[in-house]
Amino acid sequence: MWAEAARVVALARDAGVSIATAESLTGGLVCAAIVDVPGASAVLEGGIVAYNSDSKHSQLGVSRRLLETDGPVSHAVATSMARGARRQMGTDVAVATTGVAGPDAHGGKPPGTVIVAVVGPQGERVVTLLLDGDRDEVRQAAVGAALSQLEKTLLRLPHS
Repeated sequence: MWAEAARVVALARDAGVSIATAESLTGGLVCAAIVDVPGASAVLEGGIVAYNSDSKHSQLGVSRRLLETDGPVSHAVATSMARGARRQMGTDVAVATTGVAGPDAHGGKPPGTVIVAVVGPQGERVVTLLLDGDRDEVRQAAVGAALSQLEKTLLRLPHS
């Protein structure tokens, strides 16, 4: 179990907030890491895996224009994915992942490019990382990055 996921569940529970995930690059691994924590059902509403651009549009409401102009691996798309998950799931906070796991570049982005966005009641946080490793290592590191950014967001919320 991911220690970060346990902290995310505890922080969300203490703050009385619900969480959703929107995942492309990680394919549901962030949601699975949270689900592995006993008591996750108290805070996790669910996750949406939107691996391609059509799914990002149909499942999360990311505009086709944004996908075409900024590309699927961008701050704007990651943020729109998180907003869409938050809206679709009716949660307080949502985290999104997009990127290029490799082995090849995509849309001018090198392998290892990871973008994580978190949207919550106190605003939006987006980070871009360039991670080393093979496809699996990049995806696992992206899960850790998503959980870390989610934790940072939850730490900023009032807790009981």
